[in-house]
Order: sequence, then C-alpha cells, then structure tokens
Amino acid sequence: MDVKGKKVAVVGMGETCLALVRLLLRERAHPFVTEAGDNPKIAARRAELEALGVSCEVGGHTDAAFRDAALIIPSPGVPPSIEHVRRAAARGAEVVGEIEFAFPFCRSRILAVTGTNGKTTTTELLRTLVEACGHFVALAGNNAFPFSAAVTLDPQPEFVVLEVSSYQLETAHRFRPWIGAVLNVTPDHLARHGDLDGYAAVKARMFANLQPGDAAVVNHDDPLVRGMAAGSPASVWPFSLEARIENGLWLDGDAIRHGDEVAARVSDTTLPGRHNLQNVLCALTMMRAGGFNWPKTLEGLRAFRGVEHRIEHVARLNDVDFYNDSKSTNIDSLKVALESFDRPIVLIAGGEGKGSDYRVLRDLVRKHVGRMVTIGLDAPKLEDAFGDLVTAERAADMQDAVDRAERAAAAGDVVLLSPACASFDMFDNFEHRGRVFKECVLRRCGQRG
Repeated sequence: MDVKGKKVAVVGMGETCLALVRLLLRERAHPFVTEAGDNPKIAARRAELEALGVSCEVGGHTDAAFRDAALIIPSPGVPPSIEHVRRAAARGAEVVGEIEFAFPFCRSRILAVTGTNGKTTTTELLRTLVEACGHFVALAGNNAFPFSAAVTLDPQPEFVVLEVSSYQLETAHRFRPWIGAVLNVTPDHLARHGDLDGYAAVKARMFANLQPGDAAVVNHDDPLVRGMAAGSPASVWPFSLEARIENGLWLDGDAIRHGDEVAARVSDTTLPGRHNLQNVLCALTMMRAGGFNWPKTLEGLRAFRGVEHRIEHVARLNDVDFYNDSKSTNIDSLKVALESFDRPIVLIAGGEGKGSDYRVLRDLVRKHVGRMVTIGLDAPKLEDAFGDLVTAERAADMQDAVDRAERAAAAGDVVLLSPACASFDMFDNFEHRGRVFKECVLRRCGQRG
C-alpha cells in the first residue's frame, strides 16, 4: 500500500512501535500512535516518538486517532477486534499487522518459523546455521528486533530469519516467506483465537501464499501441523522424531537421516532434551530445503550453545554441569526442563509463584531430581509439594543457592536453575535472575579453579 501523504494509525506502543514508525516516516506517511495504557516504559517511548515529530496519545484510544486514517496497524498484542479498529475498518480503512506492512519492503529471502513452543531456539539456531554458511543474515520478528527494523537495514541482508507469532499471522494476508515452518500446535491464546482449530488455522497462514520455488516445512509428528501445507504449490518438507520420512529429516537412533542418507548425528548438538531435537530437525530441514552448504551447516550446529536463559549451559565444575533455565516461569517450563536430562538433577526452584499446583510434577521430580534448593516467596510451597520425595534446602539468595547446590551435587549430576516462578520478588526480570545465576556459578568456579 502506498502510504505517502496518508494518515496511518498505529495502535499500541509495544516492541514494534518505534521501528514501524520509522519505516512509515521513511515512506512519507503521517503516523499517529494511540496507546490504551500509561506507565514509565510507555512514557519513554512517547518521548522518543515526540522527538521524531510523531503525534501520539496514551491512556486510552480516542475517535480522533482513527479519524481519516487510510491504514490501521495494530501492534501484535492488540486484537484487531477492538471497537475502534472495527469501526475504522467498517469506514473503509485497511487493517494489517506490522509483519504484513513491512513485507513488501523486504528484499531478503525470508526463513520464517512459527509454532506454540520452540520458536526462539529454532530461529536462533537457524540464524547461526545461515551465518556459518557465510551469509549476511538478520534475526527479526517476535523478539527484540522487529521486522520493520530489518527491512530498513542498509545494505539489506541476504536472508532474514523471522520468528512469527500467531498474533502476527492473524493480520497477515499477503506475507510470503521463501521457506516457512510450523513447529507444533498446542492449546495457547485460545481466548483470542476462539478454539484450538481457530488457533491452528492462524498458524497455517504461514503457507497460504507460498509459490513454486518456496518450501513448507512441517512437523510430521503433530497431527494439527502434518497436513497444513497439503495442496500447496511449494515443495513440502516434513520432519519427524517418530517415523521414517523420505523427503525430509527423521530420527533413527543417533542418526538424523534424509531418506537413507545420514545427514547429521544427535551428538552434533549440545542442546539437551527431546523438545530440542524437534527444534534441531526443523532448522536442519529448512537448511536442507534451502540448499545451504551442508558441511558448514553442521559446523554451525556443533558450535551452537543454545539461547540465553533457556536450558543454557553455563559451566562444568568437578564433572557437574550447571544450566540456566531462568526463562522457566511456570510449571510447564519446569516440566520440559526436567524431561531434558537423563542424569540426576539438583534443582534450584522458586520465586514469585502464579498459584499453580506444583504437585502435578511429583512423578517427574521423583524420577529426575535428587536434591532441591528453594528460593523466593514460593519456597515453602515447593517444599510442601516435594519435600517428602527429595531432600530440600532453603537458600537466602542466589549465591547461597548455587553454593548449596554445588555441595549437594555428585560427579555426573546436573545443577539446574528452573524456577517455575516469576522473578519479581528478588530480581528485575527473568533475564536479571539468569545473569545473577551465571555470575554466581562462575564465581564458584573461580573459587574452585
């Protein structure tokens, strides 16, 4: 859409707002930003917008913000069904998302990944693999670097690896990646998408506009994903942990095969857990579909150490491996972390709880955890849930927790920070908590080193 000289209403001052506004200004549009909330972070963004000469409002949407707007761009966190957006659309304004608006300005080949779980790890790995092949690549989308920022890079990268959420796909109509992948679909965001079928239908938009020469990568093991690209003119590349696949990658013991050929080995990745094997197979299948240099791809796989704060390997001390999973802010994340190891775990958990019943993890704790160190407000609840299964110690702070865990661990064990709680009782956010954990581990290593 030609937006030169036209008013564009940007709804929400989220992560994409400033990059989107800069793209609109480059295209000589007249953006107006409207935000329902008001807090210090929003105030800082408002100041940046005003420095760019962009009009905005906070603390609620007004009719004036949408009046005469030719285009409405809701931020991903803003449902396009809100009243002001619906009324503007009824008057003839076009409503698209940031991914959709930025797409026509992208001159890079796009490798896009969506799914309920694993998007961040898969896209970070994919970026590493493409870089290992010697290409200029940007990682963007549902992360700290919006797609709008990627398309304004000068020069444009050869490739953009794009993490795409269901919220972003919901308002995408012409978006077309070169290689698109859907990792999995499990119940999530159902209040916005209606039900599981509605949510899956939004995810399937990844493949809606693919053409011959493009590729659709699908998880053969997920019944909601397996047939998403059926009938697409693009080439379809399935991957599987459970079944033999001819035109795709599949797991055969330690071998990752393409048909009969051994394309890689499980031992080529340091990422723990079966869920990460799914992520690895997805990324490798995308690289295979794109015809990238395979020896260089495997070099990149072997070098990849994971995403910060997501079951991230920190150090080894006296044959004990320390892992930072500070992103674990609920019991589902803790479940995934516990299932990722086949060695005894000394678990550090706790923080600001979310009212969850920790006891649903009793079988997993009994199977995987040898000792536990608790921290934060929910320490007593964790001790009540698991204290009869494992020996639990309460720590005063993170350094005390690391020290206690290291003393409790035997050679071959894993010390795992996977709190299953929010961090705000002790830290600014989960990133702060993870950094402090790593500092404490490295301090302990220095004391012993």
